[in-house]
Amino acid sequence: MNPDVVTTNDLISGLFVFALAAFIGFEVIRRVSPLLHTPLMSLTNALDAIAVLGAIALVGENHAHHDTLAKVFGFIAIVAATSNIVGGLFITDRMLKMFKIDKTKKP
Repeated sequence: MNPDVVTTNDLISGLFVFALAAFIGFEVIRRVSPLLHTPLMSLTNALDAIAVLGAIALVGENHAHHDTLAKVFGFIAIVAATSNIVGGLFITDRMLKMFKIDKTKKP
């Protein structure tokens, strides 16, 4: 079997899974009520942490069959997921501060 065919099939399969996941994720997020956005953001932070671990594992492998493109995509995945985690934590913290009662103010 030709290695180029296997690589092309793997690429097409990977792109199909990515497009399907993006479509399903968009549809799920779009239909969430505004009251559930903060808990949903906390859940996506946990999922992004899993993505960061997977990307770190991909970048850290030292096998001969992993090329530079895989390492570049892994690094981009680490940066994107980490920035999403940090941004989500800041937004969640800001949302939770809106619900805290200020004890210094007296009615």
